[in-house]
Amino acid sequence: MFRFEKLMVWQKAVDLAETVYEATRSFPADERFGLTSQLRRAAVSISSNIAEGSSRSSNVDFVRFIQISYGSLMEIISQLHIAKRLQLIDESTFQEISSQADEVSRMLSGLRTSLLKEQS
Repeated sequence: MFRFEKLMVWQKAVDLAETVYEATRSFPADERFGLTSQLRRAAVSISSNIAEGSSRSSNVDFVRFIQISYGSLMEIISQLHIAKRLQLIDESTFQEISSQADEVSRMLSGLRTSLLKEQS
């Protein structure tokens, strides 16, 4: 098992990506290269950057990848609002993904804080 696979935040980020994939499966075909692709890429980016950051030799480098993951998470939130306005997702789906995103956000923040404390 790799270091990142033990991190609960990585596991939750993978769960979030799965939820995003499920939600975008019903998007219209004309969104395939638009919002569907954007949401999916941002969702996959979160866990990917956690994994990549965990392989770095310093906590400072790892923190940089955590910050990139956080940016991707914020992209998802913005894109969710757009999907909701366009009626591509309903309120229930919006709330489910938002709730998962909030949990991942808090966990990323905690990991970042922990890594920075270890560095000092």
